[in-house]
Amino acid sequence: MLQEPLTAGVCDGATESALAKDWARLLSRTAAEHAMERPDLLAGGTAFEEFASSAVAQWDPWLVEYTQARIAEGRPLKWYEHTKLAEGAYATLLTVRVDPDPGPGTSALADASEPAWRWRAAALGDSCLFHLRDDRLVQAFPVGAAEEFGTVPDLFGSRNHDVALLACRTRFIEGRCRPGDRLLLMTDALAAWFLSAPDPDIAVRQLLEFSGPDDLSGFVDWLNGLRGSQQLRNDDVAVVRIDFEGR
Repeated sequence: MLQEPLTAGVCDGATESALAKDWARLLSRTAAEHAMERPDLLAGGTAFEEFASSAVAQWDPWLVEYTQARIAEGRPLKWYEHTKLAEGAYATLLTVRVDPDPGPGTSALADASEPAWRWRAAALGDSCLFHLRDDRLVQAFPVGAAEEFGTVPDLFGSRNHDVALLACRTRFIEGRCRPGDRLLLMTDALAAWFLSAPDPDIAVRQLLEFSGPDDLSGFVDWLNGLRGSQQLRNDDVAVVRIDFEGR
């Protein structure tokens, strides 16, 4: 029963850059922390720029610790690793915040006595948020169709100090949920599969089959099956599911 704000997100590291997974992890955590403290971050403007500046500022100190750990392990960085790291790491960004809605429901949601939640999201690149109602897609963000996925999505760079440009390239959206709704956050490979599925109802049922930590092995087998049949691009997959059951 959600009484307090909730933040979540997925960031997908670009494989062409060094330590992209580590940057994606730092970026996702920083975005969630800042969105919890500053909900206006998800409306863009100064709050988002301050978050972007904070995230970038954390990279070099993290890199110093990483370099020292490599030395301590007897695996100092090679010359070519230094060259690659100087270019920075890159990742997509998708962050969402959910708040209990203190106001009355709207006619588009339900009657005024029904609980509701407000969600806000920011996205840079092609990690996607899907809003489901009655297990049917009602909102896709920021990519709305499979053919919109490209090979060069916008990325958040660990050395990009032009935070105004990052804010300009980031898209923002908000919506409302009622009991029974779901939000799914996915990295691009799984999102592209979902949007290109010939039968959306079957695709939703397949995704919702895996809902707990004990389902990880089955989820991996399912993904490998999709890859084997060339329905899913061979890329890392992350998915976050938020169910609204009432309060």
